[in-house]
Amino acid sequence: MTDFNAKALELTSKLTLEQKVALLTGKDFWNTVQIDDIGLRQMLLSDGPAGVRGEFWDERDNSLNLPSGSALGSTWSRDLAREYGVVLGAEAARKGVDVVLGPTINLHRSPLGGRHFECLSEDPMLTGTLAASYTIGLQGTGKAACPKHYVANDFETNRFGANVNVDDRTLRELYLRPFEDAVVDGQAWTIMSSYNAVNGKTVTENEILNTPLRTDWGFDGVVISDWTAVRSLESAKAEQDLEMPGPTEFWSQNLINAVRNGEIPEATVDRKVVRLVTLALRVGAIGADGKTPANPTRHNQIAESGRAFARRVASEGSVLLANDGVLPADLGKLGKVALIGHNATAARTQGGGSATVHPLTVSTPFDALSELLG
Repeated sequence: MTDFNAKALELTSKLTLEQKVALLTGKDFWNTVQIDDIGLRQMLLSDGPAGVRGEFWDERDNSLNLPSGSALGSTWSRDLAREYGVVLGAEAARKGVDVVLGPTINLHRSPLGGRHFECLSEDPMLTGTLAASYTIGLQGTGKAACPKHYVANDFETNRFGANVNVDDRTLRELYLRPFEDAVVDGQAWTIMSSYNAVNGKTVTENEILNTPLRTDWGFDGVVISDWTAVRSLESAKAEQDLEMPGPTEFWSQNLINAVRNGEIPEATVDRKVVRLVTLALRVGAIGADGKTPANPTRHNQIAESGRAFARRVASEGSVLLANDGVLPADLGKLGKVALIGHNATAARTQGGGSATVHPLTVSTPFDALSELLG
């Protein structure tokens, strides 16, 4: 039970069934529903995990572009992971974001994993330790972290239809371990459920959302679906709390009807709503003025301290495999420096996909060395 639990129970009791069900499905692609009767503004969820995009996926709303999760993992630093979360929290405040959809804590189980750049490591203990620190740093700023994708979503091919068959020990010691650390040590306020099935059951409808997540680990937060991962009314019977994006045909009126005809107990709906209201209390979305409280700083003004931190993470995450004596080099004494490859002038600073943000500026290797050497 949290400090907010009693208040969340009180507010939930004031809602109609229609209001409660509306709250369990997104208002649109990124926002939850606003309910004026209990002073609840909409909450804005935003993609991370190596930046905070906000509502827009283009140059209208520039973002700090932090080094990817795999770079953070290469630092082996709890302190840097915590600070990474703090910096993301500041970005979320600047953009009026309540929930940052990160960290991505699936494992590097194959070199073909299409989103491994987002993930921290192939090792579950390292991943879990850094995920907990990241979550603590982010939530210390009053913004929710959302470790993802729960669970065994370590691939992109056929991610909507794949079924992961895995024995309990492997599931617990590998795939679940980072989430356990993020929940038990990091006290995560939300978790994102994945597209795939585990042992024959789609995760959004799976008992794994209850055990071990809630029973063994004591998770009292919101399970947010990956976008369009909810694909049936059956998921409403499980411990899946928020369907994103919305509104959709799966819960909405179907869920209202299911409660009224006795197929799903209203107590099941109430349990989910209490968690959503608790999240709102945690991020300050109850009793606000109806607007997401964005920092008045202009959106295209990226703080110098943020850029300096990004550079520090990139430096700390760089790994020297061998040195034949050429390093460290005194660049000032070198007559010429050769940059090989197209990334010298067209730097790839991030992995892409849903983790994409639009930085205000990018410093390429050619730009940086030209500034240093002339």
